[in-house]
Amino acid sequence: MIKTLRNTLMAAACVTMLTAPAAWADVKVGFLGGFTGPIEALTPPIFEGAKLAVKHVNEQGGVLDGQKIEMPSGDTTCVDATAAAAAGDRMVNAEKVIAIVGALCSGETIAVANSAAIPGGVLMISPASTSPAVSLLDDKDLVFRTAPSDSYQGEAMAKLLRSKGFDNIAITYVNNDYGKGFADALEGAFTAAGGKVAAKEAHEEGKADYRAEIGQLASSGADTLVVLAYASGSGQTIIRQAIEGGDFEKFVGGDGMIADELITAIGGDKLQGMIGTKAGKPVIPGAEVFSKLAKEANIDPTAVYAPQAYDAAFLIALAIEKNGKADREGLNKALREISSGKGEPIMPGEWEKAKKLIAEGKEIHYEGAGGTLTFDEKGDVPGVIVEMAVKDNRFVEVGQIE
Repeated sequence: MIKTLRNTLMAAACVTMLTAPAAWADVKVGFLGGFTGPIEALTPPIFEGAKLAVKHVNEQGGVLDGQKIEMPSGDTTCVDATAAAAAGDRMVNAEKVIAIVGALCSGETIAVANSAAIPGGVLMISPASTSPAVSLLDDKDLVFRTAPSDSYQGEAMAKLLRSKGFDNIAITYVNNDYGKGFADALEGAFTAAGGKVAAKEAHEEGKADYRAEIGQLASSGADTLVVLAYASGSGQTIIRQAIEGGDFEKFVGGDGMIADELITAIGGDKLQGMIGTKAGKPVIPGAEVFSKLAKEANIDPTAVYAPQAYDAAFLIALAIEKNGKADREGLNKALREISSGKGEPIMPGEWEKAKKLIAEGKEIHYEGAGGTLTFDEKGDVPGVIVEMAVKDNRFVEVGQIE
């Protein structure tokens, strides 16, 4: 009798577990970035930006029926496409994420997209992949980015350099999708604006000695070296060796070089006056809201691509809510609906407001930390590029490049 009763109760419990709403189940949204390799100094604050968005969502009721977002992470190394593909495969097929924030380096985003995300129907939003090659993916409308393309940043850098009187530059770029796309855009815009690119050479990541490459660039007669590489990798080595050899008087860096680690490693006195560019926060309400929220969480709101990472994660949460289910299918369509430019504005941190409006069937539009984020047909957004400069042993933001 007791055994029969126990079996009946166990069976009833199993039925209850199978039929009860899965409010306890986490919704997995992955994060992929270069935790090791040449951008290891840049990746942690970007990850913190994404986690802050998840924290705001989870603290304000979670998605759908109260599910919390969980964010497993993976290391793409930035420079190893095989490692990136393996990390992407783990996210898509083992972790079973329904979307990914990342990757960061353009080559790794392309590798993950082609090998795992697109075949698995997984939405990706990169906060930092800026190569124009990302726009050319046959991605089934699954790959988006919250950072502007390097075709845009290259034009902005050219405008900045010409406005400051630079007329003869040499360019060295890391030999990958990011470096080549940026260098080509800069060369085209700088030349069109009346400047001269005396030399433009690719270099391989991971070498200990770049003196031969530096010497070839210096022989062009340019006094300014533009370095489109990574602050924890080849870019740092090239600038150090160029300073040691007295080959160039001035240095300019792209967004991958804007890290205080570069200054710590080489010395602020040696880099004083170095300038660069990176994606910035526009002068809009969402950017100001994010700055306040980030400071409260002890996150630097000006950290490279931290605002864009917050936006990527918050957009994914909004798309899940709009989609009405924690599934991969339909998520990209829902993303476009909540970033169409129509409806009630939603600022960073306003999850409860967004959730209520979506439940009421009202249109919303996310106005984020990095911009208003209306995606074009390629999943790209316009952006704001800001000037950075080395002052008092750190990179400081000078202002928006108009």
